[in-house]
Amino acid sequence: MGLSVLDLVLWIFGIRGHIPRDGAFGGGPHHSSLSGSNSLMRVFAAAVFAVALLSLAIWAAVWLAIRLL
Repeated sequence: MGLSVLDLVLWIFGIRGHIPRDGAFGGGPHHSSLSGSNSLMRVFAAAVFAVALLSLAIWAAVWLAIRLL
């Protein structure tokens, strides 16, 4: 499950597929992956993912604290 989560995070940030392999560095100018029209949506998705993960961690800590009391 850990690799699936890492794959999902890399897909959300748009990192997957941008790493050249086997010396496949192309010549010439390249545009940034954040210059597209979906950059705002990627940033928003990453922020939602981070907030959801933080909320889940806080909920789990509070639930554990209540159960231990």
